[in-house]
Amino acid sequence: MKRKTERLEAIRRIVSNRNISSQIELVKALAALGFASTQATLSRDLKQLNVVKACSADGKALYLLPQHIHAKRQHTAAQDEMLVRSGFGSLQFSGNMGVIRTRPGYASSLAYDIDNKQNPAILGTIAGDDTILLVLSEAATRDEVRQFINSIISPTF
Repeated sequence: MKRKTERLEAIRRIVSNRNISSQIELVKALAALGFASTQATLSRDLKQLNVVKACSADGKALYLLPQHIHAKRQHTAAQDEMLVRSGFGSLQFSGNMGVIRTRPGYASSLAYDIDNKQNPAILGTIAGDDTILLVLSEAATRDEVRQFINSIISPTF
């Protein structure tokens, strides 16, 4: 168990101090520190550490620890506005659900922003690489949700 604990700490250090964009890069970085790891083991470790993949201002996807998401994502207001605007694609509804389409790699960071605003119209989100599922409260109106999403992403849709 000690080896796993040491490996998890090494992953934390690597992800905190380097721009790692793939599991292959992370496996190589771990190997350089003397940790042999398979992709399957690494996936479990990343899940245990709650590591997420989010886009930086230059559009590159990076692995981040939850406490570092804002630190690595915050740049100038103009960069953040450009990142969000270029990532959003569309919003459609079906019943009490909404589906947001984004550019590849943008969905998780946009869903994170939506969840952190804690709007009562949205019960929660599920994000993939380029799609976000919004679960709406029973009383939510589509206009209310559109206005809320618009406040996050800026462009009118």
